Amino acid sequence: MILDRSKAPEFNVPEDFELLPPWKFKLSNGAKFFYIPTPGLDAVKIDVLCKGQRASLPLGKTLVPSFTLQMVQEGTAEKDAGEIAEFFDFYAAEVYPYLTFSYEGLGLLSTKKHLSKVLEVFISLFTKASFPEDMLEKRKSQRKLSIQLEKEKTSSRASQVFRKCLFGASHPYGAEINETHVDTVTRDQLISYYETLLWQDLEIFVSGNFDSAELEHLCEQFSLLPNRTVSDSVLLPDINTLLAVTEPKEKSVQSSVRIGGWSIPKAHPDFIALSVFNTILGGYFGSRLIKNIREDKGHTYGIYSSLTEIGDSNYWVIAADVQKAFYPSVVKEIYHEIQVLTQVEIDADELEVVRNYLIGQMLKQFSTAFDLIDRFKSVHHSGMDFDYYTEKLAYLKEFTAKDMLHIGQKYFSNPPFIEVIIG
Repeated sequence: MILDRSKAPEFNVPEDFELLPPWKFKLSNGAKFFYIPTPGLDAVKIDVLCKGQRASLPLGKTLVPSFTLQMVQEGTAEKDAGEIAEFFDFYAAEVYPYLTFSYEGLGLLSTKKHLSKVLEVFISLFTKASFPEDMLEKRKSQRKLSIQLEKEKTSSRASQVFRKCLFGASHPYGAEINETHVDTVTRDQLISYYETLLWQDLEIFVSGNFDSAELEHLCEQFSLLPNRTVSDSVLLPDINTLLAVTEPKEKSVQSSVRIGGWSIPKAHPDFIALSVFNTILGGYFGSRLIKNIREDKGHTYGIYSSLTEIGDSNYWVIAADVQKAFYPSVVKEIYHEIQVLTQVEIDADELEVVRNYLIGQMLKQFSTAFDLIDRFKSVHHSGMDFDYYTEKLAYLKEFTAKDMLHIGQKYFSNPPFIEVIIG
């Protein structure tokens, strides 16, 4: 058979898309345990997550959770930092912290062959961390340097200022982190957080190739973890939105632009449609913003639009780093592209390109065994299950130009939006 390389391969959309739900257990310590089997694959992925407490802390202690999770590998009752690092390296295992405003915890990548040895040390990190003072000072020095470097980057500064505009400077999601916050972190604060606030309402997500006896033993091991009762919810400060901020930087050769506003959560009935609209606007390399501002005008290397969540809040943001002299033109063109998409139906060719792209990207998210547990976590934390992906595929097969016009008018036709220019 001779291939005709002048023609692209035919794109086939699957008729069926069935995802088996994870096995669910409740452990003796009250933790929830979710397991997705990976037959034939002896790699293991484990994420132990709990309710995040960062938003409930005073602004002066906002860095305590991140330092706590980073420091658990810096020493335990049995091993110092070097011994812990050498141990995990020897067994080809990796431990990583997990930290957002909503969730925090630790993850483990390992092999089934060495899991029994690795798991013992991994579990010790949840109860026996020692938080050595010298390692804390080293971490604090590194963090202050990182903050100083980030301040010099217009892109980092723009993202920080955008969140401050969205939520307000006194809100945990909008507060600006500086060196003073680092200086106030103490070992006693980390120990207190570790022993009283961390590990609340544990959820354990496991991918691996285990038989029933091995799975039962795994459940027994994780039943040894502390699982604290969730603290009472803390009333967050009122949101105080500011619509525009411009910070010139004389020495900067570029300006970082952020334009956006409030959005809807993943569980909202309109979310899938809105995510498609966002893709057309600036969510992939063939988007309207890329074609206009990058390809036609050459004002930026990249510009993108995204739907984002932080804690229980959701927003959309367009981000670009552009040539300084042209940022007014870029801002004008962003509003122009939004206006066009809310007034004119996209043509059939563009519609099909976006449809095929989104279906391909969605299926790509399930290309490895570990992807399944990550995709489950994503919807589970939004109060949903794998049915979300079935519904999404069905929508991607059927959405029309009129659907996009309607969703654009509903969510993008009421400027002014929040606008931040740094540089």
